[in-house]
Amino acid sequence: NKKAFVELLFWKSPAAVCEMTKGYSSLQEGEGTTRSRVPPWTPQEEQELQELYWKYKEVEGGDIIAAILAHLPTPGRTRRQVVKQLVRM
Repeated sequence: NKKAFVELLFWKSPAAVCEMTKGYSSLQEGEGTTRSRVPPWTPQEEQELQELYWKYKEVEGGDIIAAILAHLPTPGRTRRQVVKQLVRM
């Protein structure tokens, strides 16, 4: 590829470098960036999140997201994931 030098001008992730060296679409399912995907929210988790939001949104002077994270029954969710899901809902 005569234009491959242009790709070197931009930052690459290890998965992108692997694709460049081994050929594009060489990554199999479950490799590279697909491993780091966030598990989707189940309807039950969304319902619990909504209930916790309505419970803690009226508390003044407190961090709503911190209170939700403390009482969220599913461990492993980050603050960013909770905020993003609340905005989406």
